[in-house]
Amino acid sequence: MVRAALFLGRWDLRSVVSANQEQSKNMGETPAIRGVLNIDKPLGYTSMAICTKIRAKLRGGGAPKRVKVGHGGTLDPLASGVLVVLIGRATREQDKVMGTDKRYTATIDLAHVSESHDRETELVPVEIEREPTREEIESVLAAWFVGEEVMQAPPAHSAVKIGGKRAYALARSGNTIEPDKRPVRIDSIEIVSYSFPELVLDVKCGKGTYIRSLARDVGLALGVGGTLIGLVRTQVGGFLIDDALSIDDMARVLDPWDLPTAGLD
Repeated sequence: MVRAALFLGRWDLRSVVSANQEQSKNMGETPAIRGVLNIDKPLGYTSMAICTKIRAKLRGGGAPKRVKVGHGGTLDPLASGVLVVLIGRATREQDKVMGTDKRYTATIDLAHVSESHDRETELVPVEIEREPTREEIESVLAAWFVGEEVMQAPPAHSAVKIGGKRAYALARSGNTIEPDKRPVRIDSIEIVSYSFPELVLDVKCGKGTYIRSLARDVGLALGVGGTLIGLVRTQVGGFLIDDALSIDDMARVLDPWDLPTAGLD
């Protein structure tokens, strides 16, 4: 019922909005709104841009102007995949969702480096004496990253704060930024495919892990380049990409009082 409501046509939704407004009048107050949406974020959008789109759909369905909409963990514009959108009272559970394990499919270019460790800044070719073998890559991954916490330096172009300011803002202003290392947990890394210079990895990790930094560190350990050129988040806790909704396929308006709550508690 709930999933079907997410794809209602315009005429069906007019009756939904009308019913919601009538319900509010009869109750004398606005019913509590609480829900969660598993969105497959497309490339090119910020996470907050998706939240803004969802808020507009909810307001079209009768939600208050200031209905709360947030997300359970940022995805960069150059990444796609699972974005957990929290609505109304569910935004109180943001820290809980952000603290869950994540899974990514990462594509790394071993022939280039960049200041941001991804495509946001210019890719610079590196001189490589010899292409690493698959066995050498597997050895590096096993020795450096899997099975325990590791100290990882976030990218200079990241949202971590340095002196009260976002690192990316300082970096884009021409400042030399070296964020402090911090512990992160990487549970597993498996090679999906490898044909130099492209290495595709399946990564399972904990909160706060930067896959761009992982790409950089893999390259450094191998003595080659290391730039993230593709990233898909395939899982956030119990939210899977196979179950994610396309923002473009959703209805123009959403019923704010008939939202999914599975995965919250």
